[in-house]
Amino acid sequence: MAGKVSSDPNIFILPDLGEGLEEAELIKWVVKEGDTVGELEVIAEMETDKALVEVPSPRAGTIKTLHGKDGDTIKVGAPFVTYEGGSDDVAAKAAPAAPAPEAEEDRPEDQGSVVGQMSDHTPGMTSTDGKALASPAVRRHARDCGVDINAIAGSGIGGRVTRKDVDQAKASGGSGPESAPAASAPAAQAPRPSAPAAPAQAASSQGQSQPQRPAETRRPLNLPTTQIPAAHSPQQMNQGQYPQGYPQGYPQQGYPQQQMPPMGAPMGYGYPHPPMYPGYGFPPPPPMGYGYPAPIPMPYGYPQQGAGGVPTAPGYQGPAAHRPIPDPAQQGLVQQGQSEARIPFKGIRKTIANRLRHAVDTAVHFTVVDEADVTALDALRKDVTAQTGVKMTFLPFICAAVSKALSGRFGAMNAIVDDEAAEIVQYGAVNLGIATDTENGLMVPVMRDADRMNVVELAESIAQIAASSRDRSIPREQLMGSSFTISNVGSHAGRFATPVINYPEVAILAVGKAYDGPVVQNGELMVGKVLPLSLACDHRVVDGATAALALAEIVESLQNPESLL
Repeated sequence: MAGKVSSDPNIFILPDLGEGLEEAELIKWVVKEGDTVGELEVIAEMETDKALVEVPSPRAGTIKTLHGKDGDTIKVGAPFVTYEGGSDDVAAKAAPAAPAPEAEEDRPEDQGSVVGQMSDHTPGMTSTDGKALASPAVRRHARDCGVDINAIAGSGIGGRVTRKDVDQAKASGGSGPESAPAASAPAAQAPRPSAPAAPAQAASSQGQSQPQRPAETRRPLNLPTTQIPAAHSPQQMNQGQYPQGYPQGYPQQGYPQQQMPPMGAPMGYGYPHPPMYPGYGFPPPPPMGYGYPAPIPMPYGYPQQGAGGVPTAPGYQGPAAHRPIPDPAQQGLVQQGQSEARIPFKGIRKTIANRLRHAVDTAVHFTVVDEADVTALDALRKDVTAQTGVKMTFLPFICAAVSKALSGRFGAMNAIVDDEAAEIVQYGAVNLGIATDTENGLMVPVMRDADRMNVVELAESIAQIAASSRDRSIPREQLMGSSFTISNVGSHAGRFATPVINYPEVAILAVGKAYDGPVVQNGELMVGKVLPLSLACDHRVVDGATAALALAEIVESLQNPESLL
């Protein structure tokens, strides 16, 4: 645990690899007993409840004992590695300039963390001329607080700026070079495990001021040419107008209409008898060439004829090519000849189960569903792919539509519930979690400031976090701090869903599989591309009307995709 070290300098205890972890699974040792290692050299790979973590050696020395074998679950604070000799023995030879170990009460706040004692070149930190040394999470926190992090004197090891330093600078009112340096002090209270990595302060009903987020908007996508179809507004004839080629002066219905008497009126009182035709009672259509309307040529943008005589919507690209159903990431492990297989319920799978159970037991779920006509969006995404060379699926546009809604009128849904503090925390930044299916289970990597990205940047970010989630290289901090989650189950199959909220968030959007189906545009029935959407919310925080209106705005943005560029 951070701040806790062994009284024996030759024993390295397992530190807290995240926030509030109690244990971690040892995947494999990278070293063996008798090996000589340097400071910060990786000695083991551990699996936490979120990610695969490399554990570096906190000092240089020779490995005497490795405590545990591959597959063991090791408690935080338990002996992990024992080194030979004392700190002035092998370790002193490997690093003669290393200072003697400090007393436990004099150690800086991050002693005993994953990397032991941090130095100026600690991975994950950044420090260039004129810029502060700080982790990405601390930088985000400073941004949300409106504090200039480069003007803060860090109290951490190597002069790094800590979260406590940022809070003190904010409290003193400093956000520029004139702000007072943060004093070196004991560690701040550790954040609650359920809260995001960089929470913003919510404005309370008593009028507490909310930290100002730097004014910056979504970066526009500038393309040389973009062919956006007529989209959701195909041409519509005004009353009394005829399409080109329709004979003028002929009744719109194609045959004469008769004035019919009101119900129950007796015959012979000013109303003509309806004409009767043998067997039918209605006049047959006139023969071709005698006033019968000629075939109607379709002008540009008017719905075209599809298979089976059904018109297609503007921009319709035709049915998608058949794609075989892929193998699921989750595989059965019963071998041929076996009657059953027993799989240890641990690691990410156990974490998923615990969090889903907690979410279902805590949040009051309700779901609203709708469908979006994404015919024009389907054509646009292919156009953007051709112009940028970046593969564009529907997902980046969905992320843009969600971010637009959450950063606009529906900011109440860009939030989490802090049940321990009995508070609802709303955010200025839209940090989207993207549910990702991996062979190790469901993971939710986070895209920070998604509301400031254009659709191409969103596509590139989605590809990057999905790949790093699947190969387990994603940093732990990128799996924390989401304010809203999108689950793209439709990338495989299915239409509607009842997704479980990624607690402590208050809403999650499940995206179904786009399919060719009937759409109605300005009263015209035609074939188009339809995208099912399911929005689940926590009824403790989100009202039904708010959820329905938010989903309607997301649908409207998807049906008018030019608003997302």
